Amino acid sequence: MSMNNSSNVFLDATPSHSNRFQVNVINESHESSTAADGNHDPPHYEETSFVDEAQNRLRISFRPGNQELYDNFLQNGETAKTDASFHAYDSHTNTYYLQTFGHNTMDAVPKIDYYRNTGSISGAKMNRPSLYEIHEQLAKNVAVTSGSADRVANGDGMTGEEPTENKEEDSNAGTVKFGWVKGVLVRCMLNIWGVMLFIRLSWIVGEAGIGLGVLIILLSTMVTSITGLSTSAIATNGFVRGGGAYYLISRSLGPEFGGSIGLIFAFANAVAVAMYVVGFAETVVDLLAESNSMMVDKTNDIRIIGSITVVILLGISVAGMEWEAKAQVILLVILLIAIANFFIGTVIPSNHEKKSRGFFNYQASIFAENFGPNFTEGEGFFSVFAIFFPAATGILAGANISGDLEDPQDAIPRGTMLAILITTVAYIGVAICVGACVVRDATGNVNDTIISGMSCNGSAACGLGYDFSRCLNQKCSYGLMNNFQVMSMVSGFGPLITAGIFSATLSSALASLVSAPKVFQALCKDNIYKALQFFAKGYGKNNEPLRGYILTFIIAMAFILIAELNTIAPIISNFFLASYALINFSCFHASYAKSPGWRPAYGIYNMWVSLFGAVLCCGVMFVINWWAAVITYVIEFFLYIYVTYKKPDVNWGSSTQALSYVSALDNALELTTVEDHVKNFRPQCIVLTGGPMTRPALLDITHAFTKNSGLCICCEVYVGPRKECVKEMNSSMAKKQAWLLKNKIKAFYAAVAADCFRDGVRSLLQASGLGRMKPNTIVIGFKKNWRKAPPAEIENYVGIIHDAFDFEIGVVIVRISQGFDISQVLQVQDELEKLEQERLALEATIKDNESEEGSRGIRGLFKKAGKLNITKQVPKKDSGINTIQSMHVGEFNQRLVEASTQFKKKQGKGTIDVWWLFDDGGLTLLIPYILTLRKKWKDCKLRIYVGGKINRIEEEKIAMASLLSKFRIKFADIHIIGDINIKPNKESWKFFEEMIEPYCLHESCKDLTTAEKLKRETPWKITDSELEAFKEKSYRQVRLNELLQEHSRAANLIVLSLPVARKATISDTLYMAWLEILTKNLPPVLLVRGNHKNVLTFYS
Repeated sequence: MSMNNSSNVFLDATPSHSNRFQVNVINESHESSTAADGNHDPPHYEETSFVDEAQNRLRISFRPGNQELYDNFLQNGETAKTDASFHAYDSHTNTYYLQTFGHNTMDAVPKIDYYRNTGSISGAKMNRPSLYEIHEQLAKNVAVTSGSADRVANGDGMTGEEPTENKEEDSNAGTVKFGWVKGVLVRCMLNIWGVMLFIRLSWIVGEAGIGLGVLIILLSTMVTSITGLSTSAIATNGFVRGGGAYYLISRSLGPEFGGSIGLIFAFANAVAVAMYVVGFAETVVDLLAESNSMMVDKTNDIRIIGSITVVILLGISVAGMEWEAKAQVILLVILLIAIANFFIGTVIPSNHEKKSRGFFNYQASIFAENFGPNFTEGEGFFSVFAIFFPAATGILAGANISGDLEDPQDAIPRGTMLAILITTVAYIGVAICVGACVVRDATGNVNDTIISGMSCNGSAACGLGYDFSRCLNQKCSYGLMNNFQVMSMVSGFGPLITAGIFSATLSSALASLVSAPKVFQALCKDNIYKALQFFAKGYGKNNEPLRGYILTFIIAMAFILIAELNTIAPIISNFFLASYALINFSCFHASYAKSPGWRPAYGIYNMWVSLFGAVLCCGVMFVINWWAAVITYVIEFFLYIYVTYKKPDVNWGSSTQALSYVSALDNALELTTVEDHVKNFRPQCIVLTGGPMTRPALLDITHAFTKNSGLCICCEVYVGPRKECVKEMNSSMAKKQAWLLKNKIKAFYAAVAADCFRDGVRSLLQASGLGRMKPNTIVIGFKKNWRKAPPAEIENYVGIIHDAFDFEIGVVIVRISQGFDISQVLQVQDELEKLEQERLALEATIKDNESEEGSRGIRGLFKKAGKLNITKQVPKKDSGINTIQSMHVGEFNQRLVEASTQFKKKQGKGTIDVWWLFDDGGLTLLIPYILTLRKKWKDCKLRIYVGGKINRIEEEKIAMASLLSKFRIKFADIHIIGDINIKPNKESWKFFEEMIEPYCLHESCKDLTTAEKLKRETPWKITDSELEAFKEKSYRQVRLNELLQEHSRAANLIVLSLPVARKATISDTLYMAWLEILTKNLPPVLLVRGNHKNVLTFYS
């Protein structure tokens, strides 16, 4: 085999590095010189390798230095050959053709665009070649060009897809996306550092002491850290869109949990805006009061300042996320300066005024005194913890704007966990510092110093020269226990602490004002609450939820004007905690479900720790406020029930689905370890409906005795060329299963493709079901047109019954007067619907043309004739519809439609007549009993008919009554039929003879040779010998029809023992004649034959 002269560039005789992709090229030609020399070794084929696997083989090595030259080599056309040539396989450049490893292929290399959702905002979804496309034989050799082939093989899609992708990129070009620092870290830190840091942390240290105070901080941090880890795990288990906590919970636990928590979480954020703004307004009003600058009174001043503040915040938010982010950074800088100001103040030497107020700089005696708790009356560890815990929340501030993050999977874990760490260190640092510098009680009087000779109570203040002993008997105004402005007093510059308070309140309010609409918009987009769809619309490049902003503003204003948030505050805290609990539970549930799709990139989590975190959050809810926790659970439960009832049409692959599958699988496997018991028998049916919508009555009657108690599988057999059948079957599976769900029929749909109907049913009988959940009964409709059908169809139909008995499966044949198949009716309805759609589309086109022409002014006159032509077509369409309606009056059989719905209706008072002629194990009796338990059949009474001897009617009636009572089956009456075996009347028998006449061979009237020839040519016909041998059985079927006409003509339903035809003895046509005459001119009939194994028992 020869190569291009430039082979030195591509051929590498030396071993190359093992991490390079290599193609080992071996002679493929069957006409090579080796073969000519008589070498009969098997031909070698091209191999791929990442290491040296053989010696003396030519190799192509792709290297950065020679890739361009190699591409030029490919363009010489050498790769177009299929034998004795090199074939390029480079999945990383545009040199990948339809020639891969020496074979024509449409296979595409792995690419991210194949795995995107249809609505992906990060790139257009592309479709890889289907299995059908790469599996089926190509009709002709594919003509490959260097451009199109490269695109198809690499899976870049057709040329027409380019504008879509470019359009998507253009639409996202101007959006503002944040990194992990500005998008998550800054927001979380600002939300966690609240007012509590400046005005309540010192009081918490005074009550609980340094030791328990730090423990309270760590316990709160443990809750938020576990929640942060769970959030990180969920956020890194796939692409995260906008919606924050709602998105994480709904995609993990499903719409029921997500929809309920999403609504209350969004509401909590909206009310939180009012809480933070009122906190800011109260601080401003206090400053105004100190300077005697009150406007009206305290309450109204709070309302005025709060309203102005929330309007300004709304303006910042509506201006865009970029402005809001800049404002957050400024507020963070102010907050950091305020915190730093406090730490600096602790080392600045205290003056007499500050000492009188309890600040003595760092003192070991103060630290020792403040280390232990000193709870005042009515306070305790959990009450103090309940006051502090809201200060640790706010960890979802970054996750709530997940749709505005550049990389949510990286930003949420990194920013959230780092924010928790930094804020925790700051809280602990402030708690220790303030506890080591300030005493619990101080008078504020600079004259309360200790003079030599005075007695001292032994407190730390005494040792430092101050006597605050009178605080033991009366309430003082200063110290950790009494003064909420301790941090301002300790700091180097007091106004900076006030600025920090402003920064903490405004930043938290701003974060909540942004979070609430974002979460609410995501909830509305999912259309879980249809009434809220109005708020799903977004505006601008960032898809800003302006309508959500307005709604949040209205809610916040309403609560600001109330100005009494002490009652609502605990509920809001519990709403946030409920969200944390569900996030933790989501992480646990997803891990516990063991779904292969649960693969978080963030591996620092544990399912049991997440469960502990969920329980801890629920416990903290009751610690904070038990009645608020109860209200939260009631609201969440109500919303959960509502969403479950509405059943939104979404499928997010939640862990609830995964766990349902695992549970079903475990239960199915567990069933296989348990022996079947007669007490647990239930009809598990294969129903040969074809498409379930084509024979609804057959499905309805079966569903009536399998619903909520047994398995029901609607089966269809596709007969014909396998390729077309399989294609049609695969395309319709989901549609037909969806029809069952839509019509609330608890059944499965299954289909097979086969060469003949009987083979398909045989496959279904053998392979359907799973473990113990296997069908034990087959339900088929009576073949009403058997006298017009070809002999092969009759043979297949009767053969199905034989096959069922061979597999020990019970048989139920259902007959109604009008038949079951309404496929022609459905076809006419589809045609009418299509015509109606065309008519509506035409009318819309006419209206558009009229408005368009009207807007053109004089130019519209020139097209008036065209418009008139269009309008003239409308009556033609209408007349066409009327014509079709009149044409199909006969086909659109009203009686057939009514018959197809007869089992959907509630059956009035009547009877179900059970003709239990042969003991088949009890199935003939069990099915009607189950029917009487159903709502639609409960008014029908059972009447039992059995055969017996005329001279023993009473004894057999008593015996049957005793048996039924032992079976605990209620019945209205028992009839013993003693004249079953007498001959039928002449008219009935004559009808039967006339019916079978076309199928009789009459071989006795012909010579032997002719008779033998007829038997060979028409083996399906009834011979005279067969007719004579089974004459008594034929009499019985005709006689039974007479008795049925006499006793059960008015019954709602007849359940009758199915006669069994012995294989190879009774012809198919004679058997069909028996079934025909047995069920003729009767109400709906169920011919039932069990598998002769007990399905009833009177033992406990």
